[in-house]
Amino acid sequence: MRCCTRCRGLLSAIPRTFGEFLAARFISGLGIGASSMICPIYIAELAPAAKRGRLGSLFQLGIVVGIFLTLFVNAWVQGMGDETWNRTWGWRWMLGAEVVPAVGLLALLFFVPESPRWLLQAGQETEARRILEGVVGPAQAEQELAAVRAVLGSEEGRLSELFHARFRAPLLIAVALMAFSQFSGINAIMYYSTKIFTTAGVGVKDAFMASAIVGLVNVIFTFVAIAFVDRAGRRPLLLIGLAVQVLALGAVGGMFVARIGGVLLLAGILGFIAAFAMALGPIPWILCSEIFPTKIRGRAMSVATFVIWTSCYVVAQTFPMLNDHPAIGPAKTFFVYGAFSLAGLLFVWAKVPETKGRTLEAIEASWPSPAPRS
Repeated sequence: MRCCTRCRGLLSAIPRTFGEFLAARFISGLGIGASSMICPIYIAELAPAAKRGRLGSLFQLGIVVGIFLTLFVNAWVQGMGDETWNRTWGWRWMLGAEVVPAVGLLALLFFVPESPRWLLQAGQETEARRILEGVVGPAQAEQELAAVRAVLGSEEGRLSELFHARFRAPLLIAVALMAFSQFSGINAIMYYSTKIFTTAGVGVKDAFMASAIVGLVNVIFTFVAIAFVDRAGRRPLLLIGLAVQVLALGAVGGMFVARIGGVLLLAGILGFIAAFAMALGPIPWILCSEIFPTKIRGRAMSVATFVIWTSCYVVAQTFPMLNDHPAIGPAKTFFVYGAFSLAGLLFVWAKVPETKGRTLEAIEASWPSPAPRS
């Protein structure tokens, strides 16, 4: 992962052919996929139970802040030359700028301690105890070590265990939440905000301004998740956020039907962004890193990561076709996203448990054991 993180920006900036560019972006995808799988797991395994949600939300905050700052970096690069220069060199500088934060991350990784749960699984109990004591104190560290030992002894850690009857419920929760987070249409708006605003007659015809408005709201309301995810809990935030998403997307679709644009439609779209940022953006990553046993947590997170990026690709590819189709158009497209948000709301109400303040081992133990075979 470190190699992919460091090289992806450089390789994307220097290709001589389109094939080389695609290869570079493929390597970039490997780095992004690995980091988006590992980071939430690492945070969950290191963080104290009382602060795990807040610290896990910082992962999403890093993503949205990075997207927001990239807008200004790209605008600065674009201003360095004319259109011809940007077509020839500007895009290379934009992609090459990824090297700066990647090198910073690579350097900091050498100072990051290993996950204590992974160390205990690998038989390095002394090192695991030292790291845990630095995070939660000696007494709590001993309790967590004892809890981890108890569950490790009863796990096999094979890939097949991920599909064991006992863990079908958490696997369903992980897959469903990741899919709902994308099929609610978030990246249709993030990727095509200028097209949406222009179609709506909002008056935001500049690509930078449209993306900046969406990005700023995304950042601000991610702080709401950070503030409340360990106080109110994961489940209440998800229910509130998804309910607001349903209302906002329904309102946006209705305004497209009635040909209402301007400030009202912009407010509806930004209301959806705000609701997503406080709930369905960060919380699925947190929950997916909490609800699986230590020995299969990595494999489970890889499945969840595959689902979210595959769903993202589907939404990105289908939005232009749906939006431009004469029989569908933007109104029905947003109604479809609202329907997925409603399905997500009902799913959370019926299936998703609360995990705030509980140790990872207590969450694991809460899944019912399957009935013994006769």
